[in-house]
Amino acid sequence: MKKIKITFPDNSFIEAENEVRPILFLEKFNAKNKKIVAVKVNNEICSLDSPVSITSNIEPVFSDSKDGSAIYRRSLCFVLASAAHKIFPGKRLLVGHSLGYGYYYTLELGEPLTRENILKLKNEMEQIIKDDKIIETDFISYSEACSLFEELGLTETRKQLNYRCPSRVQINRLEGFSDLYFGPLVGTTGILNVFDLLPYSDGFLLRFPKKGQPEKLTEFVDQPKLFEIYKSYKLWGKRLNVTSAASLNQLIHDRKESEFIDITETLQTKRISNIADEILKKKSARIVLIAGPSSSGKTTTSKKLALQLEAIGYKPKVISLDSYYLGRAQTPKDENGNYDYECLEALNIELLNQNLVDLFAGKQIKLPSYDFHAGVSYFKGDTMTLEESDILIMEGIHGLNDKLTPLVPADKKFKIYISALTQLNLDDHNRISTSDNRLIRRIVRDSRYRGKSAADTIAMWESVQKGEQLHIFPFQNNADAMLNTALDYELPVLKVYAEPLLRCVSPLQKEYAEANRLLQFLNCFSTIPATSVPTQSIIREFIGGSAFKY
Repeated sequence: MKKIKITFPDNSFIEAENEVRPILFLEKFNAKNKKIVAVKVNNEICSLDSPVSITSNIEPVFSDSKDGSAIYRRSLCFVLASAAHKIFPGKRLLVGHSLGYGYYYTLELGEPLTRENILKLKNEMEQIIKDDKIIETDFISYSEACSLFEELGLTETRKQLNYRCPSRVQINRLEGFSDLYFGPLVGTTGILNVFDLLPYSDGFLLRFPKKGQPEKLTEFVDQPKLFEIYKSYKLWGKRLNVTSAASLNQLIHDRKESEFIDITETLQTKRISNIADEILKKKSARIVLIAGPSSSGKTTTSKKLALQLEAIGYKPKVISLDSYYLGRAQTPKDENGNYDYECLEALNIELLNQNLVDLFAGKQIKLPSYDFHAGVSYFKGDTMTLEESDILIMEGIHGLNDKLTPLVPADKKFKIYISALTQLNLDDHNRISTSDNRLIRRIVRDSRYRGKSAADTIAMWESVQKGEQLHIFPFQNNADAMLNTALDYELPVLKVYAEPLLRCVSPLQKEYAEANRLLQFLNCFSTIPATSVPTQSIIREFIGGSAFKY
């Protein structure tokens, strides 16, 4: 019989004649009191009970890691769904968007959700966790899955099986409840003892630990402006009956995507027009500062806003903060020795402020450019002047940070925060992360315009997110206006470009786990050809073919 070799991080190994399960040799990992929630088998994340039947390198996934935090959150959501099924049978639990370190949920009871209802849910979750129940992973036939989800009342989950039709379907089980498998969960519920249910608006927040701090909850910081943006888009999605990947797939299947694309683009244009009107009302504004996380579509938004401002009498001029990078040689490095392009210090603040002072004084300035391939700043002869009646638009991740523009008076600024806040879910209980949406955008753009592989982009993404937490999100509540740049049809378009790039990530690369997860995520969507995308769409910033010049 052929033997398999299992190698551990310290290069020790064991040989086995049959398949083995990682849970049997946890002592081989130097955990040092850390909680192990899963393992990486040849850089693929697997549950502790997954059978290993080939020669493999195995390493632990700790609860305080990025992957461990995702598993913890996903498992906690599954326990909540199980508790809701038991306490409120036949009632529909729906996951919404993230808010702080928590997910917003609603529970359709036919009457207002009370604090007593929420407490019942919390008590049931605590009991499930106290009992340290086993979470099973299993495969069932397609027909069994269809019947199961119909019986459980999981409407969107069942609908998705009309457009994803595997002969066998992977599910998770916890006592009398089952749900579709989207990734590894913890083996038993006892590890999930740090959480809270917080009443919020018409529903509640499932709160979970911050990444890297698995033993405690952080203080809740409300973001009312952001919540209202999400809420309005959720209502819009309900009116159009497109609230999930399944309903979007149905629309594509029925060949109705063109009308939906037109409506989606029109709504976004209308929102941008409304912001232009707000700028007009603030008569003292001379500079519009647009900020948001990576790949939120800042550049295209700036250009589309410029058109709206011009339509109401302004003469807008656009400056991109990306043009003010110092250059790779002068870019600070993070604690891991990697270039930190997201920090404020990566920008030439001195040159930027001198340019702004000169512009407002009526002087002509020479605009810098940045070569992302070579990592150098240079001048190609572009100039700009700002007349008294003109308005300046400047976009970049630090746009809302007053340290960027200390010489510009507050009354001269109009601040806009943008992000891709998709209102779609995968199904009833599984949400679409705004971070995943942006990461896929960036993978496509980095390949097309910056010569980077999917593995390169994935490798730097954690640093990008850390920069967003430090330099962008703390300032979002200071914005005068917020804009959602997500387009509900974009993932079926981006899928066409992203999948070939992600498939090139090898199991020998540590980025394979994330690439594999994103491929499974994109598999939930049908495709829409790029020819359906309008030339002024924000999506064109990432896939090419835009009517705008970048």
